[in-house]
Amino acid sequence: MPRSALDRARDLWAALAGAPVTFPASGDVKVVVSPGSSLCPPGWTGVVALGGAILATVPGAGLAEPVRNALTGLGDAGLARLPARLPVLDVLGPATLAYLDAADFVTAPPVAEVERLPADHPAIRALLASVPEEEADESGLAEIASAAYAVREGGDVIAAAGFRPWLDTAAHVSVLTAPPCRGRGLARLAASAAVADALAIGLLPQWRARPEPSRRVARALGFREHGAQVSVRLQAL
Repeated sequence: MPRSALDRARDLWAALAGAPVTFPASGDVKVVVSPGSSLCPPGWTGVVALGGAILATVPGAGLAEPVRNALTGLGDAGLARLPARLPVLDVLGPATLAYLDAADFVTAPPVAEVERLPADHPAIRALLASVPEEEADESGLAEIASAAYAVREGGDVIAAAGFRPWLDTAAHVSVLTAPPCRGRGLARLAASAAVADALAIGLLPQWRARPEPSRRVARALGFREHGAQVSVRLQAL
């Protein structure tokens, strides 16, 4: 029987922890010391909540117990409260984590033509340059390793999506639409093409997002929100 998207996602994040660990059972919290963790930037504490369980990595042993205590009782939806429980210097997130089982995939209506372009195509770079730097970074489009699945209008790319493989397991999906063209279903269309190709090569589509409009696109494609991720930089304890 095929493993569920949630089970595959838990294995993925456990592998990214950079230490010998399995994702805890639902309702549990597990904290491991891992200076080389890929759950967060170097020197930070990374926290991933999936399906009612929490896995965290800390850069030093002295942080393990305080972080475990702070995480106890928070649950998937409570990661936004974590900075209030710890001496936080900086925070990234939280962002929701959504995954897609192939059977749940809802293909977007073909409201326009989608073409495949190289990820570094000048028209893709122009789309990224047309939005504020923070928004371009949030989209993740500059980091895709797949082709770019693009929608043009008047010669310009007005929406594009793609994905970046994670550990040959997940396809981390990125999408961006030019601001004047939003609300027309173009993000869903471009992302649908990217997701279809990711599924065709056996990858698990992953959608990490903070803004609600991005989360709505994911839900329209059949993604289910299984948890969240946050990274915090802590004062020495």
